[in-house]
Amino acid sequence: MKIGLIKERKTPPDRRVVFLPQKAKEVQMQYKDLEILVEPSDVRIFPDEAYSEAGLEISEDLSSCDVLLGVKEVPIEALIPNKSYFFFSHTIKKQPYNRDLLKAILDKNIQLFDHEVITATNGNRLIGFGRYAGLVGAYNGFRALGLRDGLFQLPKVENLADLDALKEELNKIKIPNLRICLSGLGKVAKGAKEILDHLNIKHVGVEEYLKSTFEEPVYTVIDVLDYNKRIDGQPGNTKEFFSDPTPYESDFMRFAKVTDYFIAGHFYGDNAPYLFTREDAKHPDFNINLIADISCDIDGPVASTIRPSTIANPFYGYNPQTESEVAFDAQGAITVMAVDNLPCELPKDASEGFGEMFAEHVIPAFYNGDVDGILERARMTKNGKLTPRYKYLEDFVKGEK
Repeated sequence: MKIGLIKERKTPPDRRVVFLPQKAKEVQMQYKDLEILVEPSDVRIFPDEAYSEAGLEISEDLSSCDVLLGVKEVPIEALIPNKSYFFFSHTIKKQPYNRDLLKAILDKNIQLFDHEVITATNGNRLIGFGRYAGLVGAYNGFRALGLRDGLFQLPKVENLADLDALKEELNKIKIPNLRICLSGLGKVAKGAKEILDHLNIKHVGVEEYLKSTFEEPVYTVIDVLDYNKRIDGQPGNTKEFFSDPTPYESDFMRFAKVTDYFIAGHFYGDNAPYLFTREDAKHPDFNINLIADISCDIDGPVASTIRPSTIANPFYGYNPQTESEVAFDAQGAITVMAVDNLPCELPKDASEGFGEMFAEHVIPAFYNGDVDGILERARMTKNGKLTPRYKYLEDFVKGEK
């Protein structure tokens, strides 16, 4: 079996890779009939020489490979017909900007395995960059705070060597008396929590956070039933909410009234209530003035996220009264950090973590007959057609929805 590590071709450039040189070597040695080829890249965080020194073949021609591994979407013109690909296709939610990509994958008889749907039998994702999105997103929020209020100057993450260097920079700053609310319990939120804990910010429970006053910075973590409630006043149920959130309405305003800095690390599902609307943000009791929207759903559950921001220009302001974008440090504005490709800022650490997970969960499936169904659940296309699990995308591919 031959696996090819492809060059990332999306703009702006993405420096991440599925396997670090040493991890690729380790995986190749673990399976006797496995050979890993590496396509030359001038953007990858690790130079071609590092892969050569690890004993891997560098090749411009990956046509002999059975499986091709990438991170971001592969441009249509670079797709090799009749191959199996792994990458984030960003199509499972019917993203219109990638309709032509999915159509081309079908036309070229490509088997697409999407990283986003590599899951366990219980539906939990097995691999991803969520932790690193959380780490960088929370850090960027504090960077915005320092710049906006003249408190300190944190460097851009992309200019730091790795996660250790990021944490070293955090060691140099002092956080003012803030109340911080973090939504979510998944990998993204845990990454953000890692930053809050590194800063020794006190973690308090929801009720204490809502009812007490503090003389030091504190944070709380909220789950779906903390910021949503049943419309009929009956007790909520998490399983019920995820199955059908329509009987629920937002209860987030009770947090917005006492929060300075909101970190959005939750997953937002279809038909769930918005956390706060544009009207909510106009309310005189709405206290939040800084938001790191790591989830980054545009014009969605976090009303101030009116567009994604970029690594080059990560911050903008949202004026609640005019519902328009202003300078990130404008008077009365909500400062917004909504970078939608945060792990790109920590390519070395993000690639290392991703490769460990891919080697643990995915590579064995090629050799054990996919006994746990990992490959089958992630296989979106086969023989020029959508697989049964993804048949719901048929109308989308045809351009009908």
